[in-house]
Amino acid sequence: MMNVCFPGGMDLRSPALGPPHEIDLPSGRLRYFEQGEGPPVVFIHGLLVNADLWRSVLPGVAAAGFRCLAPDWPLGSHRIAMPSADLSPPGVAELVADFLDRLDLDDVTIVANDTGGAITQLLMVNRPDRIARVVLTPSDCFNRFFPPVFAPLPLIARLPGGVWFLTQLMRIRALHRLPMTFGWVSKRPVPRDVVDSYLQPSRQDREVRRDLGRFLRGVHRRHTVAAATRLPQFDRPVLLAWASEDRLFPIGLAHRLAELLPEATVAPIEDSYTFIPEDQPAELTRLIVKFSRAAV
Repeated sequence: MMNVCFPGGMDLRSPALGPPHEIDLPSGRLRYFEQGEGPPVVFIHGLLVNADLWRSVLPGVAAAGFRCLAPDWPLGSHRIAMPSADLSPPGVAELVADFLDRLDLDDVTIVANDTGGAITQLLMVNRPDRIARVVLTPSDCFNRFFPPVFAPLPLIARLPGGVWFLTQLMRIRALHRLPMTFGWVSKRPVPRDVVDSYLQPSRQDREVRRDLGRFLRGVHRRHTVAAATRLPQFDRPVLLAWASEDRLFPIGLAHRLAELLPEATVAPIEDSYTFIPEDQPAELTRLIVKFSRAAV
């Protein structure tokens, strides 16, 4: 069943994303935002953010003639818990495939960032049937899943109360510009209301925290290392829109990916860190539209 879901109370979301919807998948219910008509573009965010990451990118892509869909994937900033879902990285990749299947989306452009890029690489090698092309912005890959500054998170998630402690610690706004929070993912401060959109769900909802913990405990570089060995089989166009100044995922990783992928192009983006949708949304929008139009 699919129906419109109207957010309320503390459920902050940018209206630029378009109207919210809910869809029932085999693993549970998922919320997504949609606007535009035309070839489908599906956005995949990373850990502890949600569809709001794309609020300054999605409208421009939709206006260029694309049907844009931005789900809140169950990575800790979602509002609908998925207690029965497999939230290991391969399980989340399967969830993405189920979403594409449920909406019968074909010839899809996938746009991914950060942890969402690792999920996308698993999708590319395990369930590529509905994908026409991929835009990877700075993402976990190879043995950087997670990068060193975030490597302790899976260990902390295994400690009793560890996830609760992490989410409550993030109440301290002075910590938001440290490297282990938003300091190295976004070159510029993320607006306060957007940060609240990202951090409130896991802080307020025990079931969402449990989802977050299950995902964190499943993170391991073996997933991205194994995916890398099969990426040469993915023969569709891939744009590696990478931040040239990225501290977590140096642009050399994009060039390594390009060496593996048969149809890959590296597009450096200046004056940005990992969250290109936050730091350089206009340039990312331009690149997505140009790439998608050329491939249609």
